[in-house]
Formats: sequence, structure tokens, C-alpha cells
Amino acid sequence: MAKIKITKVKSCIDRPQKQKDTLLALGLRKLNASKEVEATPQVLGMVEKVAHLVVVEEVKE
Repeated sequence: MAKIKITKVKSCIDRPQKQKDTLLALGLRKLNASKEVEATPQVLGMVEKVAHLVVVEEVKE
């Protein structure tokens, strides 16, 4: 399965609680924090919900 790198580029201040919880579930706590994860349908769905707060890059293996 492919891996993606997710980087938080915008603050979650003044966002709905569901979006804050989604960022925490992805492992993104601080601004400019990055996380490499498997591109499963569940993770891609979470990324889609907070796409305006993160940047997604494909990781070459």
C-alpha cells in the first residue's frame, strides 16, 4: 500500500471540534508537524475532511 506524508499547515483554532479530533487522530498536534501514514481508505477520508488545514504528499519508496 502507498504511503503519504501529511503536514499540518494551518491552525485548528476556531474550527469545529470534529476537525480538531480528526487532526489529533492523524497524529498532528503542532503547526508544521508531519506524519507518514499508509494511504488506507479510512486515512484518506480523514484527510479529505481537513484538507483545508493540511498538505498531502506522496512518499516515494
